[in-house]
Amino acid sequence: MTPRPDDPAHDAELARSVLDDGRYLVLASADADGNPWATPVWFAREGRELVWVSRLGTRHSANVAGRSTVGIVIFETPVPVDGRPRAVYAEATAGEVPEADRDRCLAIFDRRSRAEGMSPWTLDRVVAPAELRLFHAVVSRFFVLEPDRDVRREVELDL
Repeated sequence: MTPRPDDPAHDAELARSVLDDGRYLVLASADADGNPWATPVWFAREGRELVWVSRLGTRHSANVAGRSTVGIVIFETPVPVDGRPRAVYAEATAGEVPEADRDRCLAIFDRRSRAEGMSPWTLDRVVAPAELRLFHAVVSRFFVLEPDRDVRREVELDL
């Protein structure tokens, strides 16, 4: 039996589906003065952890280095023709992956990359002198929109 749209089980099912199938997240960050910036990044996920690679000099990377609190949106792609995209919203803490977690996070990213038919990710691609670094966000809260309304509803997920 499919859960009704007003049932918390429906929200959880929707969120899991979008998270499992999502390829890009929109990272909403802000600089030290609170100036917002949003950017899409290709990501891999394990549980509540989202992993991506970025250059240190990018605006979003600098923002995350100075202010770790971020907002995230992951949309179902492609968006259905009916114009009602399914999406998951998240509050998270983000940052460059510390050296102690680098192998684990790189394995998450590499596994997704290979599953998508892309080239392998190895340590030499994300440490100096390489330009790219591994970043991650740990999600504290997930949300979905109420049906036909721009009202967020928190979702409890066991991931």
